[in-house]
Order: sequence, then structure tokens, then C-alpha cells
Amino acid sequence: MPRDMLEYRQEIDRIDDEIIRLLNERSKSVIEIGKIKKEKDAAANLHTQGRETAIIERLTRLNTGPFPSEAIRSVYREIMSASLSLEAPQKVAYLGPRATFTHMACMQKFGSSAQYVPVHSIKEVFSEVERGRANFGVVPIENTTEGVVNHTLDMFIDSNLLIYGEVLQEVSHHLLSKSGLIEEVKKVYSHPHAIAQCRNWLETHLPHVPAMEVASTARAAELCIDEPSSAAIASELAGQLYGLKVIKPRIEDNLNNVTRFLVLSQKPSERTGKDKTSLMLSIKDKVGALYDLLRPFASHGISMTKIESRPSQRKAWEYIFFVDVEGHITEERVSRAVEEVKGRCLFMKILGSYPIYS
Repeated sequence: MPRDMLEYRQEIDRIDDEIIRLLNERSKSVIEIGKIKKEKDAAANLHTQGRETAIIERLTRLNTGPFPSEAIRSVYREIMSASLSLEAPQKVAYLGPRATFTHMACMQKFGSSAQYVPVHSIKEVFSEVERGRANFGVVPIENTTEGVVNHTLDMFIDSNLLIYGEVLQEVSHHLLSKSGLIEEVKKVYSHPHAIAQCRNWLETHLPHVPAMEVASTARAAELCIDEPSSAAIASELAGQLYGLKVIKPRIEDNLNNVTRFLVLSQKPSERTGKDKTSLMLSIKDKVGALYDLLRPFASHGISMTKIESRPSQRKAWEYIFFVDVEGHITEERVSRAVEEVKGRCLFMKILGSYPIYS
């Protein structure tokens, strides 16, 4: 081995030794912070989004390379996830099973050291957090191709949970099988939405192969373990967990396929300076009611980023509106606008203020 390569490797070993020492020093401080939080509020969220965001932004600004700035987010997500697990287990309920895109969104948000609890329905996710069996819940709210998830919106009508954060997860479908050979595929399994999102690719490349609908993309991958002639449309994570090979990556017809997920909590999220607030509103049925309702946001210089309507399920032709506006409810301009809007509503519910995903 050339002497210069050996010297570089020795230098890397020395740096790695120092990184381990510093990680342990950092962990000791995290543990002490956790004790202080618990002394002030035994039920406090140990996960602090504002602090997490500030750390990553500060380190990204400091980075001069050649280490890629985008990788700092991934590295520190895992460092912070592992550190939080030393303070107390962070339990996260999600719409399962494992290896679905919801699971991937959870890991993007909380890292691999959190304890993930897969459940069978969106209602169960809400229940796990409401009953204190999970610190957080993660549910889908909308997809760029499929639209809004109405069941999630409906759950907020009777739930007291708050939106604590949001995650944007790219939905990238892979064709997976045990052999990794497309010529051996006699059947394709997947969730109906995934099949629909890959319809053109399937008709072009596997025109005579039947596509079978199953409960989830993860279940599709699981079925392929014992069926060598079957393939699954699923995530890369599903392939890793179930020991499948990638026949073809990214077979979705629309490459701009992203799902937005909401993080649920009993506790509010602190202000970060880059926040949004979600509201649920019911208005009086009269001409110009919606215009009058939204006018205070414009007058206070607040941008509305989303509005959805749902039947109230209590009275015919009565609707509930779900609105997202920029800013945190603790900001004076936001609180004033919300107070004005409240006076024009049959009822209003603040669903939470939380950091805008970036």
C-alpha cells in the first residue's frame, strides 16, 4: 500500500475517534436538557422542531465543503434521533404496515432511533396519540396526483390533537422481485393507487401481465418473498426489508409525485419564524360569506396557502373549510386576523401552528 494512502487512512481513523468522543459529549448535554424539560413539564415533548431546524440551518451556513450541505440534514437527523432515544423512547404511530411511504415519511422526520408503531387506520393513529400511547402520529393529508385525503380532514372535526409539523415525501415506485429479472414476471402486486400511478409504464412494458390489487405496497412486497414469478410495485425501503431486487426504478408515470404528511401531537409546536397555521372554519350561509371570511387575512398581509371544503356531516349543505395561512398564531398580525375571522364564523378551531417544511 502506498505510504500516502496509509497516512490518509490513519488520519481518517484519528478523526473518527474524535467524532465518537464528541458525539458522547454531545449526548451527555442532551440528557441533561431532557431532565430540565421534564422537571418543568413531565408531559413535555422532548422533540423540539425549532431547535432542530436552527441547528441544521446554522451548520449548513458554516459548511465550506467538500462535505455536501444536503447530507448535513441526513447526518444530524440521525444524531438527534439517537440522542432523543437516550432521553426517553419517542413513540410514533403511523398508518402501517412497515415500508410504506408513510413509514418513510416518519423516518425522514424522526430518524431510525424512534419507536414506530404501525396501525391499521388513520383513526387508530389519532387514537394512539390521544390516549398517550404514542408521542406523535403521522398521517397523509394530500398527494400531488391523488388530491386531498378526506378521512384525515374529517378526523380533525372531533379530535383535540394539534398539527405539530409536516413532511413532504417523494413517492417513487420501484418494480421489485426476488430475481430482479423482468422476463420472469407473471403477476404484479400493489396498492390500487400505486397501480394507477404506474398504469402507462405497465401497459408499455408488461402489457399481458395482470396487476393484482392488495392492501398496501408493503404487502405487495411481502407476497413476492414466496412467489418468485411475481413482482411488486413498492418503495425502495420495501425492497430492502423484504430482500427483493429492483427490476426497474421509478416507474411512476408522473415523476412529480409527492405526498404531504401531517405530524400530530397533544402539544403545540413552538414558533420558528418560518411557520404556517391551519384552521377549521364553518361559515354562515349567505351571499359573499366566504369572501367576507377571508378578507381579514388579506388586510393583515397574510398569505393563504390552502383552502379545502368538506361536508359538515351534521346538516345538509353545511360545509367546513380547512385553511392554511402563513405565520404562527403567536404573531400579532396572525392572532388579530384570526380573531376577526372568528367573529364571522359559526365556529372556528385552530388546528395548530407549525414549521413550514423545507
